[in-house]
Amino acid sequence: MTATLTIVNPVATPRSHLDGDRFPPAPRPATLDGKTVALYWNGKQNGLDALARAKELLAERFADVTFIELTGALGGTTRYLSEEQLDLIEAKVDVLVGTSADCGSCTSWLIRDLCEVERRGVPAIGYTAAIFDEDARFSAKTFGVPEACPVIVPDCFSNKSTDEIRKMVDDSFAEAVTLLTTDRAVFEVLPEFASMRLESAPELHFDAPDLLDAFDEMQRRFIANGWSDGMPLVPPTRAKVNAMIAASGLEGDHVVGDFAPGFGVGTVSKIAANAVMAGCRPETMPVILAMMECILDPSIGLRTWAMSTGPQAPLVLVSGPIADEIGMNRGICALGPGSISAVNVAIGRALRLIMMNVGLSYPGITDMDTIGTPMKFSACVAENEERTPWEPYRVRQGFSLTDSTVTVNVPYGMTELFDFQNSDPELLIEGWSTLTSQAVGTPAAGAWLIKQNAPLSAGYPFHGTFSNMLLMAPDHAAVFADAGWKPADIAEAIHRRTKLPFRQVMLNQSMPAFEISHPELRWLLDAPDTAVTVNPSADCFEFFVVGAKAGRSQFCFGGTNSVTKAIKR
Repeated sequence: MTATLTIVNPVATPRSHLDGDRFPPAPRPATLDGKTVALYWNGKQNGLDALARAKELLAERFADVTFIELTGALGGTTRYLSEEQLDLIEAKVDVLVGTSADCGSCTSWLIRDLCEVERRGVPAIGYTAAIFDEDARFSAKTFGVPEACPVIVPDCFSNKSTDEIRKMVDDSFAEAVTLLTTDRAVFEVLPEFASMRLESAPELHFDAPDLLDAFDEMQRRFIANGWSDGMPLVPPTRAKVNAMIAASGLEGDHVVGDFAPGFGVGTVSKIAANAVMAGCRPETMPVILAMMECILDPSIGLRTWAMSTGPQAPLVLVSGPIADEIGMNRGICALGPGSISAVNVAIGRALRLIMMNVGLSYPGITDMDTIGTPMKFSACVAENEERTPWEPYRVRQGFSLTDSTVTVNVPYGMTELFDFQNSDPELLIEGWSTLTSQAVGTPAAGAWLIKQNAPLSAGYPFHGTFSNMLLMAPDHAAVFADAGWKPADIAEAIHRRTKLPFRQVMLNQSMPAFEISHPELRWLLDAPDTAVTVNPSADCFEFFVVGAKAGRSQFCFGGTNSVTKAIKR
């Protein structure tokens, strides 16, 4: 006998497979003699060294070449071209040379820029580290010009010497010239990617001698296809998925949105299937849909952190009566693991699986995280409203007391803020600031010094204002409240003390980006020991009371713009 396990296919179809825009590559000039070449830097460290060498080689090889040097107008560590810059390129430039694609998000943004330039009729190339080859080609396909031209070099330009960078540019120069001066054939068949297995069948079937073996076969296949988070999954059977859909109050084929980075079409059915796989029950579906609204909000910049080499991971915060109704943990071990946090863990895990199987953010092609983080498995908590000495978090965000809300913030990591000693809030702040000041290893710390703010609607999270989320232990919250402090007072005090010498804050930041972004602060170059704030304003600190007894809070640093949405019943 054979048993069959039938499940709902949880993998979304990319929008580009349905009705995505498609643009031909720009026609190439036969020679670069007498042409105008744009040298475009997206802000990544050491990219200017590569462009300087490319400029030398092009000037030696071709006669009467004119150069226009551009830096992305918007963003920070990764910058991108504004509409005004794109108009300038279209009007005055013959070809463009760009750099650098040597992290996950910067690869996506650089290739996006190359595709925009190609759409406007200007040939473009971008230096790309070999490990990001598939990432670059996937982005080119996603943004409608799959023939766009990454120039593949062996290594990242970051952390390399000038001589090493010059050699990589020298070795790839012949290919760069060919890509700029030889017309690109339009792909008759769009490229597929070995690291991404898509499946269009509405249901999947797994046959084995019994259902337990069929369950094992499903797990094996999901791991082989890259659809698993690495832990055993609950089979999304039709009955379980239908129960989740019913709890949503929507039709299964209702499209919630297109999820970056792969722009998978996120139907209620696909979202429900992944939530089932994570272990969610039907009563959690309203929370999950509000969570989807949060990550689809442009201001949170899903595409950037989903593709990044950094360990950004979404932190989900639930405030309001629904938390108790569905059994969320807001006390001991609220971030898990453990049976008491089963609902929290399942909701957080659902978000990761949805990012993978609906957003198509898969390791090795669209998730290029250098090391990773256990936060990516699940990070979801409920507010300990009973021990919150101020208005609940949702009320501070402009919602009513009877509302329930979901907030998503995407930090780089977290560290404990430990203090069993002090009942004086000033001393508590002084101790905490020794940690908040030292979190400069993250791109967020001091990043305001290299930025020109991008509009939140542009979908780029590093827009100048970060939301460092402090998960505050109730005992610590009580210290501040007993002294009459409000959350705004705490934020101002931490901001005031979170300072470091300019030289130290800039250790991992690009000095050329600083000079471009803040010419009015160039005097700091002559006074490098001047203390500067690590964050641009007190608005960069938020507080969410959670947990049980004892003075151990958590500082979730370098987060994106926090997005809060009401849960709809």
